Amino acid sequence: MGKILVFVEFNHGQLKRSSLELLSAAQSSGQTVVAAAVGSLAEGISKEASQYGATDIYVIKETTFDKYNPELFTLGLTEIIKKSEASLVLATASALGKDLFPRVAARLDAGILSDCIELKISGDNVTAKRPIYSGKCFSKVTFENCPIKIVLMRPNQLPISVPNASATTNVIAHSVNAPSLRTLIKEVVKGTSEKLDLTEANIIVSGGRGMKEAGNFKFLEQLADVLGATVGASRAVVDAGWVTHDLQVGQTGKTVAPSLYIAVGISGAIQHLAGMSGSKVIVAINTDANAPIFQKATYGIVGDFADVLPKLTEEFKRAMA
Repeated sequence: MGKILVFVEFNHGQLKRSSLELLSAAQSSGQTVVAAAVGSLAEGISKEASQYGATDIYVIKETTFDKYNPELFTLGLTEIIKKSEASLVLATASALGKDLFPRVAARLDAGILSDCIELKISGDNVTAKRPIYSGKCFSKVTFENCPIKIVLMRPNQLPISVPNASATTNVIAHSVNAPSLRTLIKEVVKGTSEKLDLTEANIIVSGGRGMKEAGNFKFLEQLADVLGATVGASRAVVDAGWVTHDLQVGQTGKTVAPSLYIAVGISGAIQHLAGMSGSKVIVAINTDANAPIFQKATYGIVGDFADVLPKLTEEFKRAMA
């Protein structure tokens, strides 16, 4: 039986939902599961990782790992994977994961599948499903002649298992003897929003050009506050400077798969659909009854956002009270 290593990401001392999904998938395979975490607070999430099946967790606690440095992280994760003797590595297809693990794969001469939406593990056989051509079709992919396999999964694609509160894990500290680095992270400027990142959010309320002006995004924010959602946007409003690029959903923005996606004033260009078509339920609000978004929507409302959103917000307030 092989061993699966899950690279876990965390915020404020708690594992991200996407990492819980990966741990649950690894645990359901029946193989030995270990985890890897980096940063000065990494050891603090060991208990939570154990509840989802990790028997061991490799941690790099150096403060130099609190900020992402591709050289340093590549070295650290390469060493941990070798040390763990894992044959399969699971990680999230986040901005960090998609930058880091191709580098790790090159170091290990490993095979890598990125941006996957389905995963099946059966012994040494690993198959995954991933969208191609902006989500117009899908490919089923596997590995050949790869002693080490790496799979990067999109968030919100896999079920989360019931945690075992009595489980324990063995914490293995790993130190990295860093060589002279060619790159140095001097500062990380974070956004002011405290809401979940779009890729992690379970509910997203997005706005497009039909919102007419930047000030009208307050209607989206009010609805998002009631639902505990994250606000997103189409490329058109990002290009217009109404919101920052980190809110962009689409082919040149972020790919999301929430349980509920509310698209307001978004026509449904193929580039936007490529980033949100994996949503479980899509609600479209648009004044144009012929907008392409309605072809993808689970529910559609033909109307002006200024009339519809305040009423929706009030109804949700009552329903959730």
